[in-house]
Amino acid sequence: MNSFFHETLALMPRLNLTAGIDIVLVACLIYQFFQIIRGRRAERILGGIILVMLVYLGSIYFGLELLRSILGNAIPYTAFALIVVFQSEIRRVLARLGKARLFAFGSRMQNRAGLDEILLALDVLQRNRVGALLVLERDIGLRTFTESGVQLDAYISRDLILAIFQFGGALHDGAAILHRDRIAAASCFLPLSMNPSVSRSLGTRHRAALGVTEESDAIAIIVSEETGRISTAAFGELATGLTLAEVEERVLRHMAGKHPTGRGADMNTTQSLLIPRLDGRTEVNPETRP
Repeated sequence: MNSFFHETLALMPRLNLTAGIDIVLVACLIYQFFQIIRGRRAERILGGIILVMLVYLGSIYFGLELLRSILGNAIPYTAFALIVVFQSEIRRVLARLGKARLFAFGSRMQNRAGLDEILLALDVLQRNRVGALLVLERDIGLRTFTESGVQLDAYISRDLILAIFQFGGALHDGAAILHRDRIAAASCFLPLSMNPSVSRSLGTRHRAALGVTEESDAIAIIVSEETGRISTAAFGELATGLTLAEVEERVLRHMAGKHPTGRGADMNTTQSLLIPRLDGRTEVNPETRP
């Protein structure tokens, strides 16, 4: 028995520093890949691919020549099929690699005045129950989406945001994308989230917010047209029923490079009884009134 283990160890390559680094890097890539596909359609597709591979190995082991021949002829085209099937996941992996600070080009909101104008507009939008979707760009550029809308390149202001999302207006539908301290474009089309774990009760705005944050490091702010509730989306996670103070905190944390913490869309949480006003006082949250 001892000689068997010694012979086995002798056949294995020696583990040195280079091999250790190689193993760690490959493990990190595999971990990131599974983190990205977790809870998505690609997870089930990957399970199907693994099942086919097991069937192929089983056909070799049991001598099933016809089955082995059919699967063996299909294997050369597997690489092309994987690229097509996992194109969105591959894009997210590359985006994550590219959003390191080494590749960042300073597209974040750079002063507090723009955020104050956003909060002033959100206060009016939620009270009047006007639907809105604001996307704040961070390090990964959103030019692909801004080109689908109406180019504005205007300074962020409360009045302009309210004019964009005025009910019945030409720019009401779609998202407004904010680049640094300017509104780059309005009425932009965003990709909808295809995550099967997302609640079916969510509307198009919330799904679009999740979709754009799954493909970039932007943070999206949503105002529900039905309830007036404010939500934020970041890294494919949704937090609903937020106050203005909580929105402000999440945006500041996100722009500082920190992962926003707090409530998710599927968590049972109680809403705050008081919401802060922009003049420093508080008022009763209308959604908590009997």
